[in-house]
Amino acid sequence: MNGEKVTNHIVNWLREYATQAGVNGFVIGISGGIDSAVTSTLCARTGLEVLCLEMPIHQADSQVSRALNHIDWLKNNYAKTDLVQVKLTPVFDSLVQALPKVRDKEDSFMSLANTRARLRMTSLYYFAALKKLLVAGTGNKVEDFGVGFYTKYGDGGVDLSPIADLMKSEVYELAAYLGINDDIIKAAPTDGLWGDDRTDEDQIGASYDELEWVMDQITQGLNSNDYSNREKKVLEIYTKLHKANKHKMDAIPVCKISEGLKK
Repeated sequence: MNGEKVTNHIVNWLREYATQAGVNGFVIGISGGIDSAVTSTLCARTGLEVLCLEMPIHQADSQVSRALNHIDWLKNNYAKTDLVQVKLTPVFDSLVQALPKVRDKEDSFMSLANTRARLRMTSLYYFAALKKLLVAGTGNKVEDFGVGFYTKYGDGGVDLSPIADLMKSEVYELAAYLGINDDIIKAAPTDGLWGDDRTDEDQIGASYDELEWVMDQITQGLNSNDYSNREKKVLEIYTKLHKANKHKMDAIPVCKISEGLKK
């Protein structure tokens, strides 16, 4: 991948979109991961305002330090970058206390993980409205259009998606070109929604490289007779997740009412 050409294309696209929308720039949540680091850097390269939100909710110290180090790097290199820390742990804990207790702890954990993402989305849009900014999404192509690995109306609730047409491996290539900190590049991908050290691969059951392989195979035309047991397993994981999360990727269904019914 040509890092310079791809970077210039995305930066020009961001700048033009923001200018036509009549906004001052972008607001983005910084997690300490590769996707938000690359997206925020691309936004900063537009020369427009970039507000970085660091929004810990029972976050691991390593994730917080990576996020803050990245924001410091952005501020040192791009004049219109700023930081706001919104400590959402007390808000999250208060909400948990207000909710009724449930018996199934695993279902509760999943629901509360998504709740964390939605609290962050609410915070992003608060500052977007306050400062006339667009919420920049951080999803890549594997997450957004492959397995649907994001929270509906959480990290999926954005105004525009600069890197959603890049595979995860391409995001890493772009990170190297942009000079993103090594500690972010080397960190295992994690959504940071569980309050522990589980990675994306732990949750999905397959690596991003394996998921990209499946997406490539689908493009070329599947031939399952040629696959190893592991490849068949990864294909099964991908197919199951893609089907289960299709509702996130499709437009909200609208019940059409004919004129005849209205009369």
